[in-house]
Amino acid sequence: MQFHYLASQPSGKIIEGDTEAQGVAEVLEHLGAQGLKPISVKVIKGGIGKGLAKGLFSSSISLIDKIFLTKYLSLMLKVGTDLFRAIDILIADFEKPAVKSLLIEIRSALEKGQPFYTTFAKYPRYFSSVFVNLIRAGESSGNLDKIFEDLSNSLSRQQELRSRIRSSLVYPILLLIASVLILILLVTFALPRIAKVFLESGIKPPLFSRIVFSIGLFIGNNIYFILIPIIILGLGLVFFFIKTKSGRQFFSRFIRKIPVISKVLKQIALQRFADTFSSLLKSGLSMVESLEITAEAVGDEEIKKALLRISREGISKGVNVGTAFKKETIFPNVVVNLVAVGETAGHLDEILNTLANFYELEIDASVKTLVSFLEPVLLVFIGLIIGGIALSIIVPIYQLVGQF
Repeated sequence: MQFHYLASQPSGKIIEGDTEAQGVAEVLEHLGAQGLKPISVKVIKGGIGKGLAKGLFSSSISLIDKIFLTKYLSLMLKVGTDLFRAIDILIADFEKPAVKSLLIEIRSALEKGQPFYTTFAKYPRYFSSVFVNLIRAGESSGNLDKIFEDLSNSLSRQQELRSRIRSSLVYPILLLIASVLILILLVTFALPRIAKVFLESGIKPPLFSRIVFSIGLFIGNNIYFILIPIIILGLGLVFFFIKTKSGRQFFSRFIRKIPVISKVLKQIALQRFADTFSSLLKSGLSMVESLEITAEAVGDEEIKKALLRISREGISKGVNVGTAFKKETIFPNVVVNLVAVGETAGHLDEILNTLANFYELEIDASVKTLVSFLEPVLLVFIGLIIGGIALSIIVPIYQLVGQF
C-alpha cells in the first residue's frame, strides 16, 4: 500500500512525502530510522501504481513524457542537483497522473535503498529492456547524467522519425478515407435511386448496368445488415492482429511480403539496431550483453536471430565482431563493413551512431517512395470503381435519349 505522511525534522521543519509499506507500523519505523517525527500518516487509495494501471483509455506514459523526463533529469544531474531533489522537483512539476505516480514510486524505492532502475523494470509496457539496462549501467558507473542525455537524444530521434513517417502517410490515408466515403455515398444513396428509375421505366439497360444496379439496390436495401457485420468483423480482426501474438506474427509475415513496405520495415529495424547497439556500448555494457539486449529491441525476427547467433555462437566463443557479422547474410554489406571498421578503429559505438543517422535518411526517402507509389494506385483503384458506376449510368441514359 501507499501512504502519505507529514513529519517534522529535528530542526522543526515540516516535510511531507509518499512511501510504500505493508502497514502504518512500517511507515513509522521508516520515518524513525530517518530521524523524523511523524505527525500524520494516511493511506493513499489505489496504490502507487494506480496512475500506470488504469486501463486502455487512462493516462499512460507516452514517448514525449519519457523524452521530457530523461531530459530534465539529465539537466538537473549535470548542474549538481542530487537525485532525490531532482525527483522531488519533477513530482511537483509534472501534472500527468501516470508520470507523477511513477516518480513517487521511484522516490519511495530509493528511500528504501533499492537501485534506481528497478522501478522502471516493473513497467516493461512503458520502459523497454534497453531503457532499463542503460539506467542500470549508468547507475553502476556513476554516469547517470550522461546516460539520461543519451536516452533523451535517442528517444527524440525516435519521435522525430515517427512524426516524419506519420506526416508522409497523412495524405494517402485521407485520400483513402475520402474515396471510401464517396463510394459508400454512391452505392447506398445515389445508385439505388438511379437504378430504380431505370428499372421502373421499362428500359432494358445493358447487362453490365443491370449488374451494377442490382448490387446498388441490394446494398441500399440491406445497408445496416451489411455494415454491422463488416464493422464487427473489422474490429475483431484488428483485435486479433494487435492483441494476440499469433495475430501479430501473421500480420508481420504478410506485411513483410509486400516489396516496398518490407524494405521500409527492414530499414527501420536496422536503424533501431544501430542506435540501440551504439547506446548500450557507450554506456559500458559488454559486447555480449549489448547484443542480447539489442536483439530483443530490433522488432525483426530474422535480425533478432542473427544477433543472438553473433552473440552466442560468435563473440562468446572468441570470434571478433566483424567476422561474426560477416557470417550473417541478413545484414547489408554497408553494415558489416562499418562494424568491422569500427571494431578495428576502436570506435564501434560512434560508427554505429553514424550508421543509425544514415538509416534515418534512408527511411525518410523510402517512405516518400512508398507514398508516391500508394497515391496513384489508390487513385486508379477508386477511379476504376467510380468510373464503372458512372459508365453503368451513362449508357442507359444514351439509350433513353436515343428513343426520342
